[in-house]
Amino acid sequence: MTELLPGAHMREELTSQPETWARAADLRTEQALLPASGARVAVVGCGTSWFMAQSYAFLRESSGQGETDAFAASESFVDRGYDAVVALTRSGTTTEVLELVDRIRGRVRTIGVIGDETSPLVSLVDDAVLLPFADEKSVVQTRFATTALALFRASLGEDLTGAIDDAAAVLATSDDDDELRDAEQYSFLGRGWTVGLAHEAALKMRESSQSWTESYPSMEYRHGPIAIAAPGRVTWQFGQAPEGLAAQVESTGARFVQHPIDPLADLVRLHRVALDRAVARGLDPDQPRNLTRSVILDA
Repeated sequence: MTELLPGAHMREELTSQPETWARAADLRTEQALLPASGARVAVVGCGTSWFMAQSYAFLRESSGQGETDAFAASESFVDRGYDAVVALTRSGTTTEVLELVDRIRGRVRTIGVIGDETSPLVSLVDDAVLLPFADEKSVVQTRFATTALALFRASLGEDLTGAIDDAAAVLATSDDDDELRDAEQYSFLGRGWTVGLAHEAALKMRESSQSWTESYPSMEYRHGPIAIAAPGRVTWQFGQAPEGLAAQVESTGARFVQHPIDPLADLVRLHRVALDRAVARGLDPDQPRNLTRSVILDA
């Protein structure tokens, strides 16, 4: 049996994202299972899924399709008269999600967006949106999270052609930016729906390479966190930056990173930087320290 190189699964999975996004954008039947326009919705998840829930919630509400709140499953307040609760989970086995869905079962419509079609969550929810083609072998999530968000964006009427093309262009070019890969510290920023992407980028870099990362809404960065900006450190903006922020960061000697592409495609770029950083450090992001594919707690 051929021994896989460290991060081999993550590399294959992150590279496949343009394809899985395109598949998700075409899932019209599955998109129709998501809450209709006008419904009051709570979206729950854990870790990466919570951050994707934040992005979906902002996009749905800001597009006028209904009040939408995002919660960590363990800290959710779903007894507020919501019309539906959307549970986002790759494995469908996370304890907090299963407990929450079981608690509200029969009282509010539940919709699961799930990677593993054999998971116990499939039979617990009222409607299951299954994305088995985006499921992953690597513990560190890449394509499931972004594919779920691609599905959500398409369900809200967005044309994902530009995002898919941007991601394909990122993956088609080699990224030999050693300075970016080897930075001492990273701060990730976003505005609106990209705040969730910033939080996810920080988590991805921590999980993959055990790096010092932070994440904030862009306008909050100047309210204290910019104090750590310094030479050898990176501030990475997803989407449009507030006026003047780039100059302020650069005046500290830190590097300001912003790419004029769809922010979800920019997250693909971050995935590759995180993978390359992990491998350069002798780490295997497919099996990161102290982490498992799903958090399953003993009763």
